[in-house]
Formats: sequence, C-alpha cells, structure tokens
Amino acid sequence: MITVRKSEERGHTKIGWLDSRHTFAFGEYYDPEYENFGPLRVINEDWIAGGAGFPPHPHRDMEIVTYIIDGAISHQDSSGGGGTIKPGEIQRMSAGSGIVHAEFNASPTETCHLLQIWIMPSKRGIEPGYEQKAISADSVANHFARIAGPEPQANEVRLVQDAEIWAAKLDIENEAIHTLRPGRKAWLQVVKGEVSIGEVTLKAGDAAALTDMTQIQVRSITVAEVLLFDLA
Repeated sequence: MITVRKSEERGHTKIGWLDSRHTFAFGEYYDPEYENFGPLRVINEDWIAGGAGFPPHPHRDMEIVTYIIDGAISHQDSSGGGGTIKPGEIQRMSAGSGIVHAEFNASPTETCHLLQIWIMPSKRGIEPGYEQKAISADSVANHFARIAGPEPQANEVRLVQDAEIWAAKLDIENEAIHTLRPGRKAWLQVVKGEVSIGEVTLKAGDAAALTDMTQIQVRSITVAEVLLFDLA
C-alpha cells in the first residue's frame, strides 16, 4: 500500500531567517494523522539564511540526523561533537540523557538547505554522542545504499533503534530496488527531482508511506535523490 504525503500539504513555519516544512507534527504545527510513522518522528525540510541558525538549545532521548541538500551547516554540542556538514555526508547526534547543541549556516551569504530527521530511540537515558560520516558517491549511484542503522558499517552512522536509512541518487530513467523484510514498513522521502513508484509520481518534497510491501521499486523520471527509512 502506498500513501502519499504531498509536499504542499506539510506544515509550514516561516520566520525571518528560516523557512521550514514539517512532514510530521512539530512545534505549533499539529496534524493527528501525521504525528509520526513508527519511530520516525520528524522530517523537517529547512532553508536557513546565510549567517543565521539555531542558537544553543536542549534535546533529550532522540536520535537526530542531519542530511544536507545544498550548502553547509556548522554544528557544536555539549558532548564535544562538532564540525561542518556538507552534501555527501550524514551526521547523527544522540541526545540521550540530555544535550545542548547549536547549528548555524556555514556561509554568511548562501542559503543552507537540509533535512533534519528525528528518530525515537529504543532506549532512554543513553549517553549523548555525535557522529559524522562521508557517504560514498559510488555506493548510492543508481541504487540504494544504507547510510544509518543499529549495527553500522564503516561508512554508516549508528541509530539506537531498529531503523535504517538508505539513500539513492538516480540518473534519468534508472531504477533503485529495496527489499523489505516481513513485518517491516518504509517511508520514502524525495530529496530532489521526480520519481515514480508503480503508478504513483512523487516530486521533491513529496513522500510516501509504504506498507504491506515486500519490494520497493523507485524509478527516476528526472535526475533524482531519495531517502528511504526501513522501519520495524
């Protein structure tokens, strides 16, 4: 079953330096049909103006993943984690028992475009931590590659949850296939371009909840980039 979440139907927050679209309930935006999808709690698509960003603020008991679409963001947190995150990288911060972090656009003039993703952890009160990895361009070229999971490989970040994040960057008219194990479901988020799943067409910002499926076939209509969340 494919349930489409259209880009324009998402929640919207716009202030002077931030333009943000919320796939799930977040802040003042609430939609009882989209509070979460299994342990997937937040997908915010943010456009952050040059020189601006989020001042220090606290989190706890959440796996927070940053995926850059364009530009770069600088991160610092109270666990000692920090760095500049660019396209082709993935960053994970485990808020655990409590953490304070700040994120600012690394450019004083160019807009930073990113996805911030929250996944509810399977354990509460863990030690906070930070991790940042480069994504192999070859691994995601025209097929899915895992970039995050509970037992990560060398080029993946760890998630304290039975959840995986897969990425694919597709040339025009290519297909990426992902097999779901019995009892699992998936969320597909279109990062760039336009793709189809069966008879359903999705464009950048659109998403689809995928249930009762064993194989997911994503075909690119244009050059495209997608993330797939494989969830218990």
